[in-house]
Amino acid sequence: MFRSLCCLVIVSLSFAISSASASLQPRPTFSASVQEAAIDDVVDRAHELLGTPYKWGGSSVQQGFDCSSFLVYLFKTEANIQIPRTTAAMHRSTAPTIKRNALKPGDAVFFKANGRGQVSHVGLYIGQGKFIHSPRTGKNIRIDSLSNSYWNKHYTTAKRFHTAG
Repeated sequence: MFRSLCCLVIVSLSFAISSASASLQPRPTFSASVQEAAIDDVVDRAHELLGTPYKWGGSSVQQGFDCSSFLVYLFKTEANIQIPRTTAAMHRSTAPTIKRNALKPGDAVFFKANGRGQVSHVGLYIGQGKFIHSPRTGKNIRIDSLSNSYWNKHYTTAKRFHTAG
């Protein structure tokens, strides 16, 4: 009798637990929400650096930035994400390639702007068809549109170095 009662209680509890767990909704993980906040910080910091001069090989606010060092700086300081140092290495990386119609703020956008057909420029997508980048010697960090005729013609692809979104 006692054994039957124990079995009945165990079976009843297992049904109750399985029905309760079936109705639970998965919650976003803490690390995903932290990553998303960090990518927002990357984009916000990029805006704060508008007007900083281009400097080939530069890697600080004081020196200025080239296009790739600008992204390296943003991802490292604001999201603690290490990305490759050069535009070509970023482009060759195993980070997921993103279709243009699936871009999210924080994605790296790549361009073939050197006339040789090789990827030579990178910027940070900020949403609404715009990106922030450090264009070239004599220019400052600025916002441009992907639909601008020059950037539209030279756009190649994008990579996502973060998991947010």
